Order: sequence, then structure tokens, then C-alpha cells
Amino acid sequence: MSAGHLLLIVAVVVAALGFDFINGFHDAANSIATIVSTRVLTPFRAVLWAAFFNFIAFALFKLHVASTIGKGIIDPAVVDVAVIIGALAGAIAWNLLTWWWGLPSSSSHALVGGLIGAGVSKAGLGILGWNKIGATAAFIFISPLLGYLGAGILMIGCSWLLRRQTPGRVDKWFRRLQFLSASAFSLNHGGNDAQKTMGIIAVLLYSQGLLGKTFPGTSNFPLWIVLSCHAAMGLGTMAGGWRIVKTMGMRLTKLRPFGGFCAETGGSLAIFIATQLGIPVSTTHTITGAIVGVGSVSNPGRVRWGLASRILWAWIFTIPASALMAAITYFIARALGA
Repeated sequence: MSAGHLLLIVAVVVAALGFDFINGFHDAANSIATIVSTRVLTPFRAVLWAAFFNFIAFALFKLHVASTIGKGIIDPAVVDVAVIIGALAGAIAWNLLTWWWGLPSSSSHALVGGLIGAGVSKAGLGILGWNKIGATAAFIFISPLLGYLGAGILMIGCSWLLRRQTPGRVDKWFRRLQFLSASAFSLNHGGNDAQKTMGIIAVLLYSQGLLGKTFPGTSNFPLWIVLSCHAAMGLGTMAGGWRIVKTMGMRLTKLRPFGGFCAETGGSLAIFIATQLGIPVSTTHTITGAIVGVGSVSNPGRVRWGLASRILWAWIFTIPASALMAAITYFIARALGA
């Protein structure tokens, strides 16, 4: 392997970590929107809190999602530097566009779309892992539904249990409990989302013969890949993403600590299930569904259903839009000799 080619691989790994940073930046709202909008924490303290739990997730989760991204979406045998450049460029471009528009789209599905677009551009439809793609696409709708149901059920159950308590006392209790629910959501966010970039880096290095003859299993990824991806995501979360925080926590519906706790807890359970199944679920979709579930139970008329429909369309277009951008970038990278 020439020095120039090795330098290109290093540059693509750095770009992948840049995607992870943007993922944290873009998805900061998922972790902190509810706890900021309920004024339990200031924005600065909230991002520090979320970033910490994003990072320490590496110690708690097996790498099922990383394995899915690395070898489940497209055949690892067709991966080369140009494919990874296309996948990352498509995902990053879509993330930045939706961040600018203030729409909470999915970094996860942007990356999946990027892999599909670049992979198909190189080798056709036969290289696609339809089972994993199908499960991932299904969770565009399943994850917000799980978040919606989980948060709604928690709202109803807790309201019944606490029906004899004064509003002031309930508010005081759930201001404290929101620290736990926000921590759980940030932990699950890091456990699912950081693994996607691990899969990208691992499949790139594997395709270049730098990780041995077999793709790493769910418990033996190189430690430097695991730690660097979690660190990049944590730093991105610390950088914020206030446009989407405003949409998620302040414009979609009004939240109090009680509702914030139910939204975060319901969303956390849904993401945990998906992570254990190895499905690269969208934390954005899940927490959006959970917030709407809370609003629907407390006061359906206060949910901004028009805004929710705009968000839904952004979800639907994420995979095809990022796939198109990735395909264009793949052909440019190939033309330039990558």
C-alpha cells in the first residue's frame, strides 16, 4: 500500500469521526430538548450532562449496531475508499441541510442511505442486505410508535398513581427524576448512534486488509475505534444544535418535568430494544414520537400537528435523499481516482 493511499484512508477515517461529531451536534436535541424546555437544566449544563453519558455508553453495550452497519447494509466485499467517501458525504450533507432547516431528521438513516447510494452506484442492487435494510426502514415508523406508546402509557399510569398529590409536589419530584431519565436517554443515544460510525470505520479498514481476514465481532472491535467514536459524538453533543432543540423542546408541544420524564423514559426503552436487536434506529424519531405521545395524553390540542407532519416527511425523504447525494459523490470520488 502506497503512502498516498494510506494517507487517504487516514483522511477518510477523520471524515468519519467528523460525521460522528456532526451526528452528536445534530442529535444533541434528542438528549437535551426535554430537560432544557422544562428548565430543569440550563442549556450549557444539559449538553455537558448528555455528552458525558454519550461517551460512557461504550462500557455498557455490545456492538450489534456497528456490526449491522459494517456488514449488514451492503456487502463488505464491494467497499472501497470511494464508497465510504460517498456514504459519508451523502449523510453529512443531508444532516447539515436538515439542521439548517431546523428539522430533526435521522443521522442513522442518512448514513444507511449513504451506504446504499454509494454501494449501488459501484456494484448494483445485488450487494444490498435486504433483511437489515428492511428492518431499518420499518423502524422509521416503529421507533416513534414505540416512543409514543411508551411515553403515553407512562403519562397515564403516573397520572393515576399521583392523582392525590399536589401539582407542586409532583413538579418537584419529577425535576429530580428527569436527571435519571435524561441520563438514560443520553446513554442509549450514545450506545446506538456512536456504533454506526464504528461500523463505517471498521468496514473501510477491513476492505483495505488492515483488520485481518474476518470482520470484527460484536465484542472485539479495536478499542481505539470504539473510544474515538464515542469521544467524537460526545464533543458534537457539547457543541449543541440549538435550532433543533427549539423545534423539539419548545415548538412541538409544551412540556413540564412530569411530561419530560415520561418522554425520555419511553424513548429510552424503545432505543434500548432496537440496540439489542442490532437495528440502527433513529433516536430522533423515537424522542419525537415520545414527545408527541406526552402531548397527546396531556392536551392533544396543544400538539402542533402541522409541524409534526413536516418532520415526518423529512424522515421519509432521508434515505433516498442521502442515497442520491452519496451516489453523486461516489462518481466524483471515483473520477478523481479515490
